[in-house]
Amino acid sequence: MSKTKKSSKYRESNELDYTQILGAVPHPILVIDDENHITYANAATELFYQNSLGQLQKLKIDDLLPFGCPVLTAIDQVRQKACSYNEYGINIATPRLKGNYMVDVFCGPIGDGKSGILIQFQLRSMAQMIERQLSYRGAARTVNGVAAVLAHEIKNPLSGIRGAAQLLESVVNEDDQMLAQLICQETDRIKKLVDRMEIFGDERPLAASPINIHNVLHHVTEIARNGFASNVTIREQYDPSLPRVSGERDYLIQIFLNLVKNSAEALEGREDGVIKLSTSFRPGFRLTLPGTKDRVILPLEIVVEDNGPGVREDILPHLFDPFVSSKSKGSGLGLALVAKMIADHGGTIECDSQPSGTTFRALLPMADREEELKNA
Repeated sequence: MSKTKKSSKYRESNELDYTQILGAVPHPILVIDDENHITYANAATELFYQNSLGQLQKLKIDDLLPFGCPVLTAIDQVRQKACSYNEYGINIATPRLKGNYMVDVFCGPIGDGKSGILIQFQLRSMAQMIERQLSYRGAARTVNGVAAVLAHEIKNPLSGIRGAAQLLESVVNEDDQMLAQLICQETDRIKKLVDRMEIFGDERPLAASPINIHNVLHHVTEIARNGFASNVTIREQYDPSLPRVSGERDYLIQIFLNLVKNSAEALEGREDGVIKLSTSFRPGFRLTLPGTKDRVILPLEIVVEDNGPGVREDILPHLFDPFVSSKSKGSGLGLALVAKMIADHGGTIECDSQPSGTTFRALLPMADREEELKNA
C-alpha cells in the first residue's frame, strides 16, 4: 500500500463527524437549514428545552424563540452576508421554557452557508441578570441622597451669592461689572444643576395612562432632526402592532430625548453617523418590583442604537451611576436621570456597547387593558 493511501485511510479512521464534536460542547447548539427547520441539536440543547432531538427536528427555530427576537434578525443577516453575528443579553423565554433565560447568542454559517447555520446559546448567570436589572435602581437611590443634601446646603447660599453679585454690579466700574455678571451666570448654572438633581428626590407616583410609544418616539425624532441631531441620519423601525405603554408622556419624551441626544453627541464630527430607533414585543420578560412580591411583565422593548465609537470598558458597568460621563463637559446626570424615570415606570434599561456602536434597550410594561378602554 502506498504512503498516500495509508495516510488517507488513517485520516478517515480518525475523522470525527461534526455532530460528535458539537455533542461534547456544554452549551446549547442547534443547526438549521435554509427554511429555519432544526436539523441538529446537541445534548445540551435537549436538556435545555427538555425535548429529544427527534422532537426538536419537527420544529423551526422560530418555535423556540419569542416573537420579534433579535436572534431571528441575526439569522437573516448571516444568510445575506455569509458572516457570523453575535447578540448579547437576549431573553429567550417562551412557553417551552420554564423560567426566564438571558443568553448571549452566536450565529454563523456552516461552510458557505448552504450547509446550514449554527446557533449557540451561552447562558448568563442569575447574578449577571440581577445585576443588570437592579443597577439603575441603585443609581437612583444614590442620587436621591445627594440631591437632598445639595438642595438644602447649596441652593440657599447660591441665592445670597447671586443677590450680592447683582448689588456689586450696580456700584462697580465697567470692567468689574463683567466679573459680577460672570458670578451671576455661574450661580445660575449651578442652580440649574441642583434643580436637575432635585428631580431624583421626587418619589411621587406617576400619573400613568396608556401611551402610544410611537407617537412619543416620532416627537423625539422631530426635535432631534431639527436641532442637536440635524447632521445625523435617524432611522425608525417600529412594530405597528405594539400595544400601548403604561406611562407618563412628558417623562417618556424626556427619557428617549436624553438617549437620542447621548447618541448624537457620540457621533459628533462623523459624516456617516446613524441613530436607529426600533420597537418590538418581547413576551416572557418579568421583573419583581422593589417592596412588593408582584412580578410585572415587561414585553415592550424600545431600542436606541448608534454606530459611534462605543463606551469605554471601564465606564460601561457604571454608566447609570450619577456623575459618571465619558464626555469632558458632561455632568454625568443624563443617563442617571433616564434610569430613574425608567424605574418610576416599573421598567428596566440596559446598555450593550462595542467599538462599532452602542445600544440602549428599555423594557416597559404595557397598559392594562381595562385602563386603556377607560381612556379610549
